[in-house]
Amino acid sequence: MRKEDKATLIQSIKDVLSQYSCVYLAETTGLNAAKTVDLRRAAFKADIKMLVVKNTLLKKAMEQSDVDYSGLYDSLAGSTTLLLSNTGNAPAKLLKSFRKKKEALPALKAAYVEETAYVGADQLEILANIKSKNELIADVVALLQSPAKNVISALQSGGGGGKLHALLDGIKEKKEND
Repeated sequence: MRKEDKATLIQSIKDVLSQYSCVYLAETTGLNAAKTVDLRRAAFKADIKMLVVKNTLLKKAMEQSDVDYSGLYDSLAGSTTLLLSNTGNAPAKLLKSFRKKKEALPALKAAYVEETAYVGADQLEILANIKSKNELIADVVALLQSPAKNVISALQSGGGGGKLHALLDGIKEKKEND
């Protein structure tokens, strides 16, 4: 491959990396064609970009990136499949769902999620349980709504509004008497 072609490929990989906040490195060498197609389809449905790249080109693209991917460099050996997403746990859930079928592959080599490098297949469970930004926002909204819902339901219940009114009248009388 000519030097100009390599430079173009490295720039292309760098541009793709810049579009995603989460980078997963996986081993898929042992998958047959049918299982690889299934993995690609599942990745597409989950809005995960899947690429097979040369390790040397990927490393050079990562080195030129503004993000510090140095924690992943040791995992760039053998065949590497990139799984790219903007949802931190989506690729982990995808890999985990394939692993449920008692398959050894695809295997997680490493991941870069939320500015942290996770190295090793044993990190898959941790990554799958990371909550996405949207899940965290939904949790916060639910926590904020809970007290308001309790007050509204207390006011709307048959005795709740009367009790509150009686309590306020009692406070008003006490202030008037003092």
